[in-house]
Amino acid sequence: MFLDVLIAVFFFLIGLEIRVGIKDARTAVVPIVAALGGMICPAVIYLLLNPGSHVWATSMPTDIALALGVLSLLGKRVNSNVRVFLLTLAIADDLFSLIVLGIFYGNDLHPAEALSTLGAAAIGLIIPIRLHHVSRILKFLTPISTYFIVPVIIIVNIPFHIDISSFSSKTTLSIVIARTIGKIVGITFFAWLCIKLGAQRHISMKEIAGIATLAGMGLTVALVIGEIVAASPSELDQIRLGLFLSAILSGIAGYIWLRKTPAQQ
Repeated sequence: MFLDVLIAVFFFLIGLEIRVGIKDARTAVVPIVAALGGMICPAVIYLLLNPGSHVWATSMPTDIALALGVLSLLGKRVNSNVRVFLLTLAIADDLFSLIVLGIFYGNDLHPAEALSTLGAAAIGLIIPIRLHHVSRILKFLTPISTYFIVPVIIIVNIPFHIDISSFSSKTTLSIVIARTIGKIVGITFFAWLCIKLGAQRHISMKEIAGIATLAGMGLTVALVIGEIVAASPSELDQIRLGLFLSAILSGIAGYIWLRKTPAQQ
């Protein structure tokens, strides 16, 4: 029950972030399109590696808190536009994840799960509060989410008792490959294509590639989706392991990439 409340607060916060973060689609078009590519490509790769699997959506979400956390370690090595791009991409990613959850897994949601995920996000998105009040709520709730709610959700899902065979399971390997490679290919290609078609950007393609690498870190929303779609405890453990491994690999690789990439002035 307590965890359900935390998940509800987390998804309510996602709804608020979507409402505030994507209010001007014209200036956010590149990260929004990139986010779409960063979800389509991992899903396609996952289904190619594991045809017919019903847990493909766990390969799609990006974790805002984790990705921004790694980015913060770089300090002034990256310019502020990189953070804005990543934040916008992650918010768009959350929006698309909610749409996927509702369309493809709506029938798998129990009433309580539906209320604590899609319901909470919808309330955050449509609640009749002025934007300056929403910003105040975000200012209050974001640290609580980042330093308490997200760690609790992650810790609860840490696969402490993993069968060694899970490391070579099709589900685990498909998630790791889909996330670590699919996010980079999807985000970078869709951003490049969008820019070629005339959209403006304020960061370099190398910086976008670094963000795409960090985007492979996806735990919180993906873990919630995993809880909903897993057909058995062993499959859930395989999903968890794949998500944790891909988050570690993507976090390290993204940090190294952006650390060595000169900031565009």
